[in-house]
Amino acid sequence: MKSKITGFIMSIMTMLMIVIFCFLGYIIYEEYIKEDVVGDVQNFVSNIIISDDNLMENIKTPQILETTINSNENNNEKVDYKNVQINKYYYNQLEEYSKIIYNALESNKDNMKTGTYEINLGTDFSKLLSNENGEQELGKYYQTAIEAFIYDNPDVFYIDYTKLYINIETTTKGLKKTYRVFLNSGNEGNYLAEGFSSKDEIDNEINQINAIKTYFINNKKTSCYDNIKLVHDYLVESIEYDQTISKKNIYNLYGALVNKECVCEGYAKAFKYLMDSVNIPCVIIIGKATNSDGRTENHAWNYVQLDGIWYAIDCTWDDPIIEGTTFLSNSSKYKYFLKGENEFNQSHSPNGQFSQEGKIFKFPELNYSNY
Repeated sequence: MKSKITGFIMSIMTMLMIVIFCFLGYIIYEEYIKEDVVGDVQNFVSNIIISDDNLMENIKTPQILETTINSNENNNEKVDYKNVQINKYYYNQLEEYSKIIYNALESNKDNMKTGTYEINLGTDFSKLLSNENGEQELGKYYQTAIEAFIYDNPDVFYIDYTKLYINIETTTKGLKKTYRVFLNSGNEGNYLAEGFSSKDEIDNEINQINAIKTYFINNKKTSCYDNIKLVHDYLVESIEYDQTISKKNIYNLYGALVNKECVCEGYAKAFKYLMDSVNIPCVIIIGKATNSDGRTENHAWNYVQLDGIWYAIDCTWDDPIIEGTTFLSNSSKYKYFLKGENEFNQSHSPNGQFSQEGKIFKFPELNYSNY
């Protein structure tokens, strides 16, 4: 009898031990075993053939160059960027004059890869420039257009907007003045970002970026949540946060996806770019954030739409710098993943004014609770 009871107790204890080991194994798996998104992308790309403190400081009103032409003939060259059809988040908040400039940039993405291509904006600003403070107003409309364009279009990583000039050509015919506006490199050799020197070079880098985008398109999941998580995990696992704040391209898409080193703005632009590729609404948000050390600094992150509701994601802070270990637990990896304003805004303060005295943009309304 005792042997049967002992055997029964041993069986129960054995079952309990198995359950405990299974439970511990599950925890270890959840906390430390990563889905190898990085390896999958690298293998895919290798086999495919395809032919924070400086945030927004560089967006300033450009230098304006002026040329005066005395003429008895009108310039008959017609330029019209008013009817370009664009539906992007920040673009939709622009005034008409800013939209013209944005439309011109959007229409000439490829041409601008040369770094010297001159964009003719035509005479649409003549009425504005005939006013006493017309040039100042044009500068403000330009600045707002550039701000919206940068954050709607992370794929245009090859332009240094501080090297773009507004050139105003004034044609006088009798008492009438007509103003034609151009965007060009002015007194600079070109307006390409540091590290880029030719269209061929830029196209080669775009091919590398497109290879990564193609992976996510070809491996698109049926669930929006799964697509968001896949991109988030890839960025967290593949990118190293640059602490030097001195390397080239750390603020843009190229630094994030090709060099694999960037700061918060690079993470945010890469996340939006890859979300766009799988048709999930996403915007780049900037503002202030207070880290675990109590230090408040300029920061960038994203809002993403899931099931018609907006949530916050901070890929940068989900990729903390860890010393002395190679493991990133899920509690750290998803601490800022699909969060609502109640929790997220305890550490993040969005600011729709991208530059001093610039337009105040509206951000999507963030859900109150976490996903």
